[in-house]
Amino acid sequence: MAGWSPSSWQSKPALQMAEWEDKECATKVLGKLSKVPPLVQCAEAERLKKLLAECGRGERFVVQGGDCAERFMDCEAERLETQIKLLLQMGAIIEHVTGKPTLRIARIAGQYGKPRSKPTETVDGQEIMSFKGDNINGFEVKDRKWDPERLLLGYWHSSATLNYLRSMVSSAEPKDVLAVDASSLRAASDFASITQDVQDMAAKTASRGSLDFFTAHEAMQLDLEEALTRKVGDKYYNLSAHLVWIGDRTRQVNGAHVEYFRGIANPIGVKVGPSMKNEELKELLTLLNPQKEEGRVVIITRYGAGKVEELLSGHIQAVKECGIPVVWQCDAVHGNGVVASNKYKTRKMDDIVQEIMQCMEVHKKNGSILGGVHLEMTGQKTVTECLGGCCAITEDGLTKNYETYCDPRLNYSQAIEAAFTLARAAK
Repeated sequence: MAGWSPSSWQSKPALQMAEWEDKECATKVLGKLSKVPPLVQCAEAERLKKLLAECGRGERFVVQGGDCAERFMDCEAERLETQIKLLLQMGAIIEHVTGKPTLRIARIAGQYGKPRSKPTETVDGQEIMSFKGDNINGFEVKDRKWDPERLLLGYWHSSATLNYLRSMVSSAEPKDVLAVDASSLRAASDFASITQDVQDMAAKTASRGSLDFFTAHEAMQLDLEEALTRKVGDKYYNLSAHLVWIGDRTRQVNGAHVEYFRGIANPIGVKVGPSMKNEELKELLTLLNPQKEEGRVVIITRYGAGKVEELLSGHIQAVKECGIPVVWQCDAVHGNGVVASNKYKTRKMDDIVQEIMQCMEVHKKNGSILGGVHLEMTGQKTVTECLGGCCAITEDGLTKNYETYCDPRLNYSQAIEAAFTLARAAK
């Protein structure tokens, strides 16, 4: 690609990146990361691209989800296992109810970073660096200095995560991994139907392919992403994940992130929120996918419940006009954040489901295809971070087990409930 290299982003304005006080240490760390083995293979990224193309054509449905930001402390077998089981079970539910094969993409093995509105914040009257995720700094006040050594810790934790998950799913019985626990959904009005579906799923012979998954993260810290980029043949791949995406805060057409993303051969995502203008979306797609390659670009819309009709129709029309194939995905969480009366940052299950339903309807009305959903969720059953659902979490209930350092996640039962609801709507 003319005029592009893995480092050409450095000539563009870069937002949301940590800047390293210890330049010598950062250079040493990035040099090491440029030589470590890749976490994934380019052939896997190309396979994902083909599967995403099927999602774009409506032949398959992508379920993407995981933590807002992974924590190093959660890199342990039980938590990793419950996380991947939830994603795979959601895929199995949607596949069973709709009859359409699914594609599972996990926000895992690299989703350690987090965008912030400001580089600093005030805690107890003291101005400190904002928490940008475990691969940049620690959550505790004493650990807030942006530390390049944490980039290496992020790589090692990602490697351990991926190694464990690959070995776990390759050796586990598919039927055991896909066994849905519907006990917490007893309050659902359609609980009898859910129970029947779970029993029918258990009676089926589950294939080994039903445990396939891919990894993804927001590629925000570009010096890290550059270091993990490898040349394979005449192409460059970011081999830290199968898919990487550009956040809504870093998708400037003339910015560093778009410059980096336009040159890598991976399938890529781009978050699209209310501030995205129709003409800007056309320009962005032309830069990111000039060859009009199917499965190359996933548009991840994140509007908020009640705003979909107003915004999505125009974006669909813009994509049609530029003639570039995309995969449409509904991020039903990031536009639906609220602050509870007790100051806990949360989301309402009803809003999340509503945005998915609205996206389905608008795509249908405009002759377009919703290719998948993107959620923040955890396989932990006792987490209390989002309101509502059959588990009926209230504002007072948020305090029981609010774990996240970042954004609130659906717990196991809420995520399973959401999978059944959207599958029945898509049937």
